[in-house]
Amino acid sequence: MNEIETKQKSSSIYWIIVAITFLTLLISAGVRSTPGILIVPLEESLGWERSAVTFPLAINLILYGLCGPFAAALMERYGVKPIMVFALLLLSIGTGVSSFMTAEWHMTLLWGLVVGLGAGLTSSVLGAVIANKWFKERRGFIVGIFTASGATGQLIFLPLFAKIVSEYQWQAVVWVTSIASLVLVLLVFGFMRNKPSDVGRLPYGADETVGIEDSPAPANSGIFTVAWAGLKLGVRSKEFWLLAISFFVCGLSTNGLIGTHFIPACIDVGIPEVRAAGMLAVMGIFDIAGTLASGWFTDRWDSRWLLFWYYGLRGLSLMLFPFALGDSNFYFILFIVFYGLDWVATVPPTVRLCNDKFGKQSGVVFGWIWASHQLGAATAAYGGGLLYSLFGDYELAFLLAGISCLVASGLVINIRKRTNSVVVHQA
Repeated sequence: MNEIETKQKSSSIYWIIVAITFLTLLISAGVRSTPGILIVPLEESLGWERSAVTFPLAINLILYGLCGPFAAALMERYGVKPIMVFALLLLSIGTGVSSFMTAEWHMTLLWGLVVGLGAGLTSSVLGAVIANKWFKERRGFIVGIFTASGATGQLIFLPLFAKIVSEYQWQAVVWVTSIASLVLVLLVFGFMRNKPSDVGRLPYGADETVGIEDSPAPANSGIFTVAWAGLKLGVRSKEFWLLAISFFVCGLSTNGLIGTHFIPACIDVGIPEVRAAGMLAVMGIFDIAGTLASGWFTDRWDSRWLLFWYYGLRGLSLMLFPFALGDSNFYFILFIVFYGLDWVATVPPTVRLCNDKFGKQSGVVFGWIWASHQLGAATAAYGGGLLYSLFGDYELAFLLAGISCLVASGLVINIRKRTNSVVVHQA
């Protein structure tokens, strides 16, 4: 019995790390989902145009992506824990202070720069780094869990935020996100660890000490050196470009378009904001199921074909969305279920293909691929608002997003299945 209890205690640290990382990604997702709730209230209370409201959000999404490779390098150099604490403090400050904003540049500074930087340091790169450092087995499933945090945050926070906005004012929403981020700082500070060796453990499922968790950046290499070395390694590979372009489309068709414009699009056809937020949250339920299933599939099946079907089916659903939007019954519900299952199912197989190709450098290289994802999201966030200002509806935005997904579906199948890992040699 004592031996069994000891084994259980020794394995519990892995799941504590998973739980804290999941909560961090969940709170970050809650902060990132807030602008979708605030677009219309900010237009009404401050008199801003939709394109003016979405411009800071585009900056936010760009920073959210561009921070990725540098975040991975920072985590390798200084450890995961201090970077998580710093990021959560930025989220707390940026959201809390934004309750006092009165000018467009205030939102650009706070939601574009401060919150964008904090979110960038707690992006999917964090999940990829934790999975690679702490797990040798079940990585696909763990990445699926971390990826599902976005949907879980959406499920928890969107209906709550919509209710708060309808009964109080938009400022109350940003205070909720600020306090939640601050509380999580205390949990990370008290329980998070940088790598398995800090607690005398090997990665989950490992039987030897050689692993990427013990391969920090060389002492004489700066953060920018490590980050740019990862980019230099990536751009020489066809697989990097195929993954980056397809992930650009992923960001364009998820965070940027649906994440930012779904609720305003519903309001335009007479669906109340609280109900629209609820439907987006329901989509999150199916997103959780789809993402976890994708992680399970990734551990067993060819990731290229998974991506082929994910992008292809997503493209068809987006092209049909403007027609389903006018139907509050069967077709609209079908879209919510179908798209929800596919929302971020692309992440586990993308991470797997990146790991297969770039090995120990995959964290930093994936950071650059993630940057491409967020550039796509920023394009759709601002572009969707611009197209709406020009044409008065979202039909063209959804059509272009659907066509882009079909193109991505054709690209990913050209990725080579598996190659030997490449090692970067620092000068």
